[in-house]
Amino acid sequence: MTNFLKEKEKLTFECETGNYHTFCPISCVSWLYQKIEDSFFLVIGTKTCGYFLQNALGVMIFAEPRYAMAELEESDISAKLNDYKELKRLCFQIKEDRNPSVIVWIGTCTTEIIKMDLEGMAPQLEKEIGIPIVVARANGLDYAFTQGEDTVLAAMAQRCPTGMVGTSDGTMEPKLQDFSDFGQTKQEHSLSILNSAPTFSEKKVVEKEIVQFDGVDVLQTKTNETQNFSQSSNLVLFGSIPNTVATQLKLELNKQGIEIAGWLPSTRYSDLPVLNKDTFVCGVNPFLSRTATTLMRRRKCKLISAPFPIGPDGTRAWIEKICAVYGKKPIGLEQRETKIWESLEDSLKLIRGKSVFFMGDNLLEISLARFLIRCGMIVYEIGIPYMDRRYQAAELSLLEKTCFEMNVPFPRIVEKPDNYYQISRIRELQPDLVITGMAHANPLEARNITTKWSVEFTFSQIHGFTNARDILDLVTRPLRRNQNIQMFSEFQNAKNPSFVQNS
Repeated sequence: MTNFLKEKEKLTFECETGNYHTFCPISCVSWLYQKIEDSFFLVIGTKTCGYFLQNALGVMIFAEPRYAMAELEESDISAKLNDYKELKRLCFQIKEDRNPSVIVWIGTCTTEIIKMDLEGMAPQLEKEIGIPIVVARANGLDYAFTQGEDTVLAAMAQRCPTGMVGTSDGTMEPKLQDFSDFGQTKQEHSLSILNSAPTFSEKKVVEKEIVQFDGVDVLQTKTNETQNFSQSSNLVLFGSIPNTVATQLKLELNKQGIEIAGWLPSTRYSDLPVLNKDTFVCGVNPFLSRTATTLMRRRKCKLISAPFPIGPDGTRAWIEKICAVYGKKPIGLEQRETKIWESLEDSLKLIRGKSVFFMGDNLLEISLARFLIRCGMIVYEIGIPYMDRRYQAAELSLLEKTCFEMNVPFPRIVEKPDNYYQISRIRELQPDLVITGMAHANPLEARNITTKWSVEFTFSQIHGFTNARDILDLVTRPLRRNQNIQMFSEFQNAKNPSFVQNS
C-alpha cells in the first residue's frame, strides 16, 4: 500500500504518438534575425513557406528584414536544375546587397523530401563567397515549433572559437573550432552527460559507485567536502531572448558576484563566445536540448542543470543553482521573490483556484505549468510535443516540489498528444482555461471553452523576476474578458428585462 501511494506522488509520463500540431519551426527566423544583428537568414522552401513567413511575422512595408526565401519551383523539385548554381547566385546577391557576417540556411520540409544536400554544398560555397554559411534544419516533419531555434543554435555552437591565440603583431584573436573528429560512441555520450556537472579542484574522494545510464555502466565518484570552483572556468548562457531581458538576467547574476562570459547566440556573429572544456553553460529556454547536447558532446562544455528562469520561483531556482556551482551563497533572493509575488497579488486573486489545460505547442509547457501551479492554479494536463527529460530534469524536479508544497495533484504529462483524445478529456474536465495552438483556439471557443494562444508566450518577454507580470497578463486576459462580458450581460438584462423575455 505504501509503494502504491509513493507511485501516485510521482509525475506520470505518457506518449500518445500524435502528430505535431504546432506552429512551423521556420518561424524562429522572426526572432533570430533580430537577435543576431549582422546575420542573414535564407529559408529554402516553397511559396507556401514564403506566405507563412510573410503573414506570421507581420513584416512592415517600411522595414527590410534580414531574411529571404529561396523558392523551389517544379523544376527544382524534379531535379532538372542545378541547386548549387542557384544558391550560389542568391548568396552572391546577398553579399553584394547586405554583406552580412554570416548566412544561415534554413532547411524546410521540401528540402528534406527531395533530399537536398545543404550540408554538402555549404562548405564549398562558403569558400567561394568568403562568408560563413551555417546550415540548420527547421522542417516541420522532424521538429516542433521552437525547436527551429534549437537546430540553429546547435549548428552555430560548432562555429564558436575554442580559445584565444596570439598573432604575429602581438594581438589576440579567437582560435576557431577544429572539425576534424566529432565521432563519439554511445558510452562516451553517456559519460559526457553524467560528467556535465562543473569541474572542481579535488580535495578528497570518499567512494566510487557504478550507476546505470541508458543501459551503460558508468563510474561515478562522490566527495564529502566543499570543493573550490576552478578559477579558470567561465559561464556562457544559451538561448535567444531580447537584449533587455538578457541584461536583466546579467544584472541579477552580477548581484551575486557572477560574471557572464558570453551568450549563444550573441548580438554579433563575431562575438560568439569561446567554448571549450573549461566552459560552463546554462540554458534559459527548455526547448534547447539539441544545443545542450552539442555543447557537451562536441565542445566538451559542462552543463549546469537548472530550472529555467520563467516566473519568480524559476528565476530564483535558476540563480541559486548557478551560485551553488560557483560556491557562492545567494544574497537577497528570497526577499526579491517575495516582493515580486506581493506585487502580483491583484492578478493572482483572479486565477487562484482556477484550472488550466495545456494542449502542447511551444515546449514551454512544463515551466509555465510549474509557475501557474505556484500561482494557485490547478493544472489538469501538460501536453508537450517533445521533451528531453535529462535536459529538463531540474525543471521536472521543481514541478514536483511545487505540486507538493501547494498541495495539488500532480498533472498528467503527455508527450506528442493525440488531439482527438485531448478534446475528449477537455470536455470531461471542463477546465477554466485551455492554452493551445492557433489551429485549435477558435474551434474550442465555439464550444464555449476559454482559450489562450500558446504562441503569444513565445513572442513575449517571460524570463526573469520583472517579467512575471507579463505571463500573468497573458493568462488573465481571456478570463478578464469573460468576466467583463458577463458583467455587461448582467447590466443589459437589468436595464432592459423585456429584451431578455422577447429573445
